[in-house]
Amino acid sequence: MREVSELTSGPLGIGHFVNLIRKTIKQDRLFQNQAIKGEVSQWKQYPSGHTYFTLRDNDGQMSAVIWRGRCKIDDSINEGSEVVVIASLDLYAKQGRVQLIVDKIEPINAIGEMEETLRKLKIKLREEGVFELEKKSLPLIPKHIAIITGTGSAALSDMNRLIDNRWPGLRRTVIGVLVQGKNAAEEIVRGISVARKLSQPDIAKKRGQPPVDVIIVGRGGGSPEDLWAFNLEPVARAIIATETPIISAIGHESDLLVSDMVADVRASTPSNAIERCVPDYNAIQMYLSELGERLDSSSIRQIGDVRNKLKLLSSMLKAAPMAGFTKVKIKIQGLASRLKNSSKVLLAKELSRISNFETSLSAVHPYRVLERGYSMVQNESGDVLTEIKQLEIGQRITMNFADGLADADIIEIKNKSE
Repeated sequence: MREVSELTSGPLGIGHFVNLIRKTIKQDRLFQNQAIKGEVSQWKQYPSGHTYFTLRDNDGQMSAVIWRGRCKIDDSINEGSEVVVIASLDLYAKQGRVQLIVDKIEPINAIGEMEETLRKLKIKLREEGVFELEKKSLPLIPKHIAIITGTGSAALSDMNRLIDNRWPGLRRTVIGVLVQGKNAAEEIVRGISVARKLSQPDIAKKRGQPPVDVIIVGRGGGSPEDLWAFNLEPVARAIIATETPIISAIGHESDLLVSDMVADVRASTPSNAIERCVPDYNAIQMYLSELGERLDSSSIRQIGDVRNKLKLLSSMLKAAPMAGFTKVKIKIQGLASRLKNSSKVLLAKELSRISNFETSLSAVHPYRVLERGYSMVQNESGDVLTEIKQLEIGQRITMNFADGLADADIIEIKNKSE
């Protein structure tokens, strides 16, 4: 006999029932962010910006929608195109209609061609031994960083903010380029070429600045097509030919591009690139202070050890027979001299190490920049202002000079083009 479910609160409303189904679908990971392939049919792009179509193959079909601005749609996609979509299942309760909400759509042929091009380039570079080339080391404390990225991008803002937090006043040159699109590879190569020139001592001297000693090629995340320029051979060749250490900081941790494989350092994000090459000024100062204290303690301890050994040898000398007096005395004097010289050499070595650190710190300290006639501008919160768009009429600012501070109010703002 068939069991009958007991109804405890009466029959469910159809709307409530449909929404229960929708909730179940939305919570099941099997139906979310799935990669699905099929043929496009009933392709319609409406004036509202939404695109509706059916994704089908010989075994089934399903309605799909791409909401306006949700993703980039290749111009080649139309009726009959073979595509791959990243989509999630949803149920439109008002009509009881199940459909795919598409987050990404790509023609299968285009993906295949791109992947084949990438595969051939990797094989070519591997056969040339490019991936086995020795990587160049980053400087302990960079004096001048060149950043190649999109002008006004979020990635650039993040990098500038981190530099100001970790080492205020560190010299940097931003080389703005296109980082996606048809001309992006050419622009990136041009940017690397400019950075290479700025790394030459004679050119840097004419500009009155230290040579570029680190180059960062970076941009934020995006689709494989958005990042594709960094998989192209001209960009890879430009990176390989550069003598200055290059950091590739493209996209996110999961994005591995040819530029990452041929660069000297691969950073997971643009922000991580700054963390990899710009030390924390305060941490360096603390390290030097600790090093000085350790040197003092070590010197005192070694001098004490030498004195104790000399006292011991002196006692042994007094107890030795007079016949061996001269021989033992000479041995003691030689040992004492070696101990003394050893302590001097160790002390000089540690002092030289500290001096090198202090010289590096002094060379890139923000106030050395101010001594050359520049000033550093801060708002009332203490943030460093680097662009005209950060200013407002009537704003109170503080100007830092080498010999003091000056407060000022903004009464007029002019762009360079004005």
